[in-house]
Amino acid sequence: MSKSSAQYSHYPQHHPHDHGRAFQRRPAAPAAAAAIPLPAADDAYTIVHAGKQVRFGPVVFWIVVGTVVLLGLWSAATATYFAFRDDVLTRLIARQAEMQYAYEDRIAELRAKVDRTTSRQLLDQEQFDQKLDQIMKRQTALESRATALGAMPDVTGSIPRSAPQRGDSSQTTPKPSPISDTVIFVAPPDREARLESRAPTVVAPPVSQFARNNGFDNVLARLTNSLDQVERRQMAALSAVEESMDSRMRRMRGVVSDLGLNLAHLEAAVPRAAMGGPFVPVKLTANAGPFEKQLYRINTTRAEMDRLNRTLALVPYRKPVIGEVEFTSGFGVRSDPFLGRPAMHTGLDFRAASGDPVRVTANGKVVSAGWSGGYGRMVEVDHGNGLSTRYGHLSEINVRVGEIVKIGQVIGLVGSTGRSTGPHLHYETRIEGEAVDPQKFLRAGVRLSAG
Repeated sequence: MSKSSAQYSHYPQHHPHDHGRAFQRRPAAPAAAAAIPLPAADDAYTIVHAGKQVRFGPVVFWIVVGTVVLLGLWSAATATYFAFRDDVLTRLIARQAEMQYAYEDRIAELRAKVDRTTSRQLLDQEQFDQKLDQIMKRQTALESRATALGAMPDVTGSIPRSAPQRGDSSQTTPKPSPISDTVIFVAPPDREARLESRAPTVVAPPVSQFARNNGFDNVLARLTNSLDQVERRQMAALSAVEESMDSRMRRMRGVVSDLGLNLAHLEAAVPRAAMGGPFVPVKLTANAGPFEKQLYRINTTRAEMDRLNRTLALVPYRKPVIGEVEFTSGFGVRSDPFLGRPAMHTGLDFRAASGDPVRVTANGKVVSAGWSGGYGRMVEVDHGNGLSTRYGHLSEINVRVGEIVKIGQVIGLVGSTGRSTGPHLHYETRIEGEAVDPQKFLRAGVRLSAG
């Protein structure tokens, strides 16, 4: 405190001219209190300020004064120490610089981490798009396979349609197909926006987190599983077709072998249709997969089977009448119905009603159509390669000599003309003019059609 604001004094002293700010001695107590002892002059100090008095003892006063003095001395000593000790300031400055460098290093590390995270996010985005493109390319390939399978009559309807899976419409969309289920992927509506958001100033969200939050990983997994199922069904259908065609090829060759016919001679007798064009060999590409290779084998087998079908169309292994086959007389030695003596029966007698249609059993050319002794009205058809068939006892003939007939064509009606005891069809098969048992051909036809 300054002298202008307060003055210190003991109680005995009195300064009347202090303008109201002085240590004053207390006035004398009234007479009634004269017996109370006054405090000693050195026991207390009073501070008067603006009419207010603060009284405290000398011990407290000197403690306060000593504390203020010590603080002043400590501040002066510290300032003097730092002023004359440059190494302390240097250490402080170095410490400050070190803290600043550490802060800058931390910022650089965080910035590098952000850059790595951004790069990883972009890489994840690229990987996601690549997987999506692979799935869409695979879907396109499966659709082309489905088209190839649809062009095969052997496969139509062989693949059961599965019920559409429940889920988001953006995952799979079944496309109508006559033979298989195809998976159509519709890209998410925000995919283009996410691709366009790859500006350098914008950090794209992590694909992995985006995928986890929106389920795109699960979408890709479900799409892949659906495509796998479609591919397995296509391969299974293709395998079934190949196995069926191989089995039929074996049966067709077996029929020719069982009948004792020469396949090469039969093929040479097949009339050639009007066709042509340049020869373009069929070959597989270097990157052909199992499906393409199997499809190639099937197409090759089908071409061979078509050739065999055209060849077997000249072999009379079918029935000449419709309905259940019932023979009234078989091939071989029998008792003659008119003379009662043993005689050779060169054909089969089919039970039938008068007027029932008689159908040719193989493709061929009519070489005889008219009355022929004991045959009555008879039609003979030449099938080529020494094979021929005869149809006797007809009541009516519907073809002319030289006419080309096809399998199943009606050539006449059942009757009882010639040497006959009642309405029936006399049917013969001949090889090089010699009659052979027609049942041999009919049994071969049953085995061929059983598959």
